[in-house]
Amino acid sequence: MTLLEQRRAPRTEAGRRRSPLGSRWTPYLFLGPAAIFILLFQGVPLAQEVYLSFTRTSLLNPTNSTWVGLENYVDIFGDEDFRRTLRTTFVYVVACVAGSVGAGLLVALLLNRSFRGRGVVRALVTIPWAAPGIAVALIATWMLNPQYGIVNRFLDAVGLGVPGGAILDSSTYALPAILVTTVWQLFPLTSVVLLSALQAVPRDLLEAATMDGAGRWWTFRAVTWQVIKPTVGLLALLMTIWSIRRFELIWLMTKGGPVGSTETLVIDLYAQAFDSKQLGTAAAIGMVGVVISLIVIAGSRLVTRAAEKEGLR
Repeated sequence: MTLLEQRRAPRTEAGRRRSPLGSRWTPYLFLGPAAIFILLFQGVPLAQEVYLSFTRTSLLNPTNSTWVGLENYVDIFGDEDFRRTLRTTFVYVVACVAGSVGAGLLVALLLNRSFRGRGVVRALVTIPWAAPGIAVALIATWMLNPQYGIVNRFLDAVGLGVPGGAILDSSTYALPAILVTTVWQLFPLTSVVLLSALQAVPRDLLEAATMDGAGRWWTFRAVTWQVIKPTVGLLALLMTIWSIRRFELIWLMTKGGPVGSTETLVIDLYAQAFDSKQLGTAAAIGMVGVVISLIVIAGSRLVTRAAEKEGLR
C-alpha cells in the first residue's frame, strides 16, 4: 500500500460511518408525531363514526346502542328528503367551485396587470376571506333583510324585486342567495393563489406568442392556461371538499330552510344528531359525505395522472 493509499484509507473508513441523523429511520422520526396526531384525532373518531353508522344510538343515551347493520343506510337512501339533500349538495358544491374559481381567475387576471393603486386593490380583495364565516353570514342576512336590506332596495329599484322582499324565506331564491354569499367569501383565496400562479408564467413565452401574432385569448389558452392549470385543479379540489363540509354560513342564514331547499349533507347531519337525537343516522350521513369526498379526491388523481401522461407523449 502506497503512502497516498494509507492516507486515504482512514478517510474512506470514516466516510462510511453514518451519523444518527443520516440513518434510514430519520424520515420516520420526523413523520412520527404528525402520524400519531392524525391517528388519534382523526383516525379514531372516524372509526367511531363508522361503528356508529351501523348502530341505532340515541343522543340521550349514547352508551346504549343496538347493532342494526346497513339499516341506517337503507333508511336514508330510501328517504326522498335525503335524496333532495344530495341534489342540493351537488348543486351547491358545483356552483361554489365554478363561481369561486371562475371569479378568482377573473380577478387574478385583472390584478396581474399594471395600474395605479394595484397594491391597495390587492389588499382590499382579501377582506372577504379574512372575515369570519359567522360575520359574513350575519352581514349577508342584514343585507337581505326584507325591511331594511340594501339588496331588496336595489332589486326594487331595477324592477327585479322579490315579492315581500323575503329572499331567504323563499324556496326559489334562498339557495342562490347563499351561493352568492359563499362565492363572495371564497373568491379572494382563489384570486390570490391564481395571481401567484400567473406571476410564474414565463415572460419569454408570452412575448414569443405575441411576436407570432397570437391574440390575448390564444396567448392565454396556449401559454398561460397550460402553466396555471395544475393550480386551478388543486383549487377546484379544495373548494369541492370545503363546500361539502360548509356549515356555519348555511345554518346561520337559513338553517336548511325553507322547506329544506338549502339543506346540505352537513345540515342534515346536524339536524339528525341534535334535533332528532339519532346519532346512528347522523353517522351514516357523515359517512356518505366521507365517501363522496374520497371519490372526488380519487377522480382528481386519475384526471391529473391522465393529464401528466398526455403531456409526456
